[in-house]
Amino acid sequence: MNPIIPVAAVTAIVAVLGGTWLATSGGDYEQCRSSQIAGGSSAIGGPFELINAQGQTVTDQDVITKPSLVYFGYTFCPDVCPLDVSRNAEAIDVLDGQGYDVTPVFISVDPKRDTPEVVGDFAANLHERMIGLTGTDEQVRAASKAYKTYFKRHEDDGEYYLVDHSTFTYLVMPEVGFVEFFRRDESPEQIAEKVGCFVDNV
Repeated sequence: MNPIIPVAAVTAIVAVLGGTWLATSGGDYEQCRSSQIAGGSSAIGGPFELINAQGQTVTDQDVITKPSLVYFGYTFCPDVCPLDVSRNAEAIDVLDGQGYDVTPVFISVDPKRDTPEVVGDFAANLHERMIGLTGTDEQVRAASKAYKTYFKRHEDDGEYYLVDHSTFTYLVMPEVGFVEFFRRDESPEQIAEKVGCFVDNV
């Protein structure tokens, strides 16, 4: 089992997600939204610089070229990440069948173990179009901070340490940025329905 994220951290994340909206968004999204995202001056998402499976440094502009489902996790995660990322891959397949081209993105919060090769293999095994990203500690923390995610490594557990982390999936649109988040209890079909609505109303 993954360690439980401290309640205070979860509360802070939900508060941010519940009270933040990217000011530059131009679409009419209210009909698509089920989560509580009020207007605000802070933004979720933004520029990042990470390393892809080929060992190349890439930016958000290189990665977010299509509507994208972005998830922060780690490949050694024993239960939560494989389930969440598999769910996201299923949503991508549902969207494919509906004519929507959406990219799944996996960003590791464990660069100590998740080398470009490791994160690339993990992503490729879950979906042929999934982009796996890692980076230096500084790069990963900067990306996590931009998306208001939470993670904490348990370094005292030796090489098999676990990482507490938030489990939201983010819908990010090119030229727009973050538009919605999805919780763990949402099904592939529910996510696909909402993503389709946002894409149609961009």
